[in-house]
Amino acid sequence: MVFAVNAVRQVLSQPRTETYYVVGRQLLRSATSVGANYRAACRAKSRADFISKMTTVEEECDESLYWMDLMIRTGTAKRQVLEPLMKEANEILSLVVSSIRTARSRR
Repeated sequence: MVFAVNAVRQVLSQPRTETYYVVGRQLLRSATSVGANYRAACRAKSRADFISKMTTVEEECDESLYWMDLMIRTGTAKRQVLEPLMKEANEILSLVVSSIRTARSRR
């Protein structure tokens, strides 16, 4: 949930341009989905269900990184502003991928 809160704060702190509104909205959607899907994975009914839900977490986290990278490349946001959030997303992504690998190896 911390990642989602940080993403919301980041989006709210930026100037309200049309481009930022569109891309920021996409970031909000994917970033808030990370925590929601992780929470669902914690309540998985089986190992296969857990892997499926964690794969969704992986995809949403990677998508969040995509939107942040797009913001930087288009000049919509500064790299130094998004860097802490991108670092957090990469750390989450590493943990999630590791969890998926472990769950698959125990099948």
